[in-house]
Amino acid sequence: MRFWDSSALVPLLVEEEETIPLRDLYLGDPGAITWWGTPVECVSAISRREREGTLSLEAATRALERLDALALHWHRIEPADAVLETARRFLRVHPLRAADSLQLAAAFLAAEGRPSTLDFVCLDDRLMNAARREGFPVRGHLAAGHSSPASE
Repeated sequence: MRFWDSSALVPLLVEEEETIPLRDLYLGDPGAITWWGTPVECVSAISRREREGTLSLEAATRALERLDALALHWHRIEPADAVLETARRFLRVHPLRAADSLQLAAAFLAAEGRPSTLDFVCLDDRLMNAARREGFPVRGHLAAGHSSPASE
């Protein structure tokens, strides 16, 4: 099992440079773990691309359908006091946005406080760096030293 950040899931929904390697990684994952806000973040990324004209209405509709199909199989970390407390701490020690701190906190909870035991799949620079500092093994093409803008 791996924790999947929204930035790594969006290429599974819309065609991007990272789509093929991430799809292969996803297909080899016996159970993707996400935080409860992941579907909203994915819809935001898809809708932004549609508004910017880089994604047609038809492609956006197909992406949303793929999102719904994938999300049925995710193990979701629901909001809980432990996630909120951990997210607050992460905001104090890492340069993260609020949603990213919640994602990292959900992964920390999923790893039962032992981040080295759970791969963190991410393409967002800030979140990837914070996850590494917390001890998560980071997957995704950024883990190989490339850089990419955040999907969100």
